[in-house]
Amino acid sequence: MFTGIIEDVGRIVRVEPQGGGRRLNIRASFADALRPDQSIAVNGCCQTVVDVSGDTFTAVAVEETIAKTTLGSLAAGDNVNLERAIRPDTRLDGHIVQGHVDTTGEIVQVETLETSRLFRVAFDASFAAYIIPVGSMAIDGISLTVARLGGASDDGRHEFTVSIIPHTWELTTVRAWDVGRLVNLEFDLIGKYVARWMELRSDR
Repeated sequence: MFTGIIEDVGRIVRVEPQGGGRRLNIRASFADALRPDQSIAVNGCCQTVVDVSGDTFTAVAVEETIAKTTLGSLAAGDNVNLERAIRPDTRLDGHIVQGHVDTTGEIVQVETLETSRLFRVAFDASFAAYIIPVGSMAIDGISLTVARLGGASDDGRHEFTVSIIPHTWELTTVRAWDVGRLVNLEFDLIGKYVARWMELRSDR
């Protein structure tokens, strides 16, 4: 379990094919505090630490992860958002994040304001029931609030907008979000359970 509050921006040192997956070696400021079998969110994807060496750790993204997330596109030199799993006595400063990415979205517009930036994201319409205005959303592992909720776009996808404050801009990978970039989306856990419950009720 995570909170969406990014601890560190790590850097991909090496990517090695492993069957249909990828073995990711990542440099992190807290690598020496990690041990194998611990969970860590990499761009919002819950991964298991399989090895630690000096200032780097290794995780393996398997086929299912590659299919649903952006981890398969990572290359040496890329920066990634990192968060270690929370402890029971930790303040929940963001929101409940599982690290189970639902789908990817595409940045379709970036607007720079005087004190913030607005990012508009398009996503598959099949996930529209899981998002509400001013609700919680994890994008590349960052806990964010839905500032605006749009309807269907010209291509049939749905859209939402998040506002990025300077603090988040400085301490995460948001600075690399350009139009056309794919990002990992995890919708609010409670919303997904409610939507599923309503779906099953309607089938009766």
